[in-house]
Formats: sequence, structure tokens, C-alpha cells
Amino acid sequence: MSQPEAARHLGIALIRVGMLIANGHLTPAENSTGQAGVTTTSVQAEKTWRANTTIPAKLARILKDTINWF
Repeated sequence: MSQPEAARHLGIALIRVGMLIANGHLTPAENSTGQAGVTTTSVQAEKTWRANTTIPAKLARILKDTINWF
């Protein structure tokens, strides 16, 4: 699925899709025409994670992702 489609499915801005890819939460893929996107499976997993995860776990993920950038 394309990155804009993934953003719509997750209800987030397109730039966040790029950040999720960079942090390993979405799996990059290409379609048959070679356009960059992400796997449908990783988008579904992210959507499920967002729906079922506690606030402390979300905060821990934000902290971990921030630390990984340094």
C-alpha cells in the first residue's frame, strides 16, 4: 500500500508514516510499478497496536524512538 494510503488508514500525517518506517514500526515495500510504500500487514499491526496499547506503553515507545535518533 502507498504511504499516503497508510497515513489515511492510520489517521496520521504522511510525515509520521516516514517516521514509523525509520523507527522500524512499518515495513517498507514497493508496488509493481516500483513506487515506495509499506506492507499492508505492517499497517494492520500498527493499527492494532495503537488501538490496544496502554498510554504508558505508548509513552515508552515515544521515548525509545526518540533515543534511537541520537
